Amino acid sequence: MTRIRIEVDGDQVPGLAGQTIAAVLLADGRAAWRRTRTGRPRGVFCGIGTCFDCLVTVNGLRDVRACQRRAADGDKVDLQEDDRD
Repeated sequence: MTRIRIEVDGDQVPGLAGQTIAAVLLADGRAAWRRTRTGRPRGVFCGIGTCFDCLVTVNGLRDVRACQRRAADGDKVDLQEDDRD
């Protein structure tokens, strides 16, 4: 397996080529990486892209489903705070 690194809110996080961003975050011990406007933590819920609980910003593009997007070496991932619930 090819090792990769992504940047998550300024931290370097290791992963493996082919993993989704959600898998990289979970392997790093992060169960939640988004908060709703009321402060509720969110991470992977359905894991198949229908619930939108795992949204992150990737390379400046908001609202990317972490469970659907494969991580690429050098990706810059920012965690989101929502303005809607």
